[in-house]
Amino acid sequence: MAEISEKYNTKCPGVKRLMREAMELAEATDEYCARPLEDNLFEWHFTVRGPKGTDFEGGIYHGRILLPKEYPMHPPHIILLTPNGRFEVNKKICLSISGHHPETWQPSWSIRTALLALIAFMPTPAEGTIGSLDYSPAERKVLAKKSASWVCSQCGEISVLLSSTAAKPITEEEKSVLNQIAFKGEEEQTAKPPEEPVNEIEPQVLESSEPTNSFLDQLTEILVALLVGAIGIFIYRRWNAHYHSSETEL
Repeated sequence: MAEISEKYNTKCPGVKRLMREAMELAEATDEYCARPLEDNLFEWHFTVRGPKGTDFEGGIYHGRILLPKEYPMHPPHIILLTPNGRFEVNKKICLSISGHHPETWQPSWSIRTALLALIAFMPTPAEGTIGSLDYSPAERKVLAKKSASWVCSQCGEISVLLSSTAAKPITEEEKSVLNQIAFKGEEEQTAKPPEEPVNEIEPQVLESSEPTNSFLDQLTEILVALLVGAIGIFIYRRWNAHYHSSETEL
C-alpha cells in the first residue's frame, strides 16, 4: 500500500475510497478476499467461495474487478477467470451492481458489496444475460471440484487465498442490495409472455381474366354471326320480294 500511496494522489476521492476499502479487505475471510494489484489501484483480483447448497458448493472462483476513475460514482466491471458454468470467463458480466447497469449503482456500495452480490447471483438462472452461461448442474459441480486447483498468473494458487476467518456480518444496506439481486433474478426467471402467433397472410392470387375474356369473345362472335345472318336473311327476303314483284309486272 505504501507504493500505491506514492503513485496516486491521495487527495482524489476515488483514490481515498479505494485505499480505505483495501485496508478494510486486507484480511481474507472464509467467503471472499480481494486486493488491488501492486501497481494498479484500479484493478483488483478477488476470490469467492461457491455458495452452500448450490451447484457451486465447494468451488473457489477467482476474478478481476476493473474500477473506473470515477469510482465510487460509477460502478466497477467484474470479470470471472475461473471456469464455473455460470459466467463466461474473461468477459465483463452483467449484474445490477456492475458497469452494465450504472443506473442502479449506488456510490455507498463497495467492492465487498459487489462480492456479496456476485455470490448471491451465482445460483440464479442465466436467462441469456451478458456474460452468462447455462451449464447443467452436473457440469457445474464438476467445475466446482476442479476450481480448487486453478492458478492465477498473478495471485498463484487460489485455494490458499481464502482463510478460515468468518466474514463480518452483513449490514442492513447490504441485505437490501442482496434482496434486490434476488428479486432481479426472479424477474429474469419469470417466463416471458408467449408471443402471439402471427397469422401468415396468404398471398392473394388474382384469378386470371382470360376465361372471362374468352367467354366475351365467343359471345361477341356469336352475336356478330347472328347479326350477319339476320342481315343476310333480310337482304335475301327483300331481294326475293323485289324479284317476284318484277316478274308479276312483266
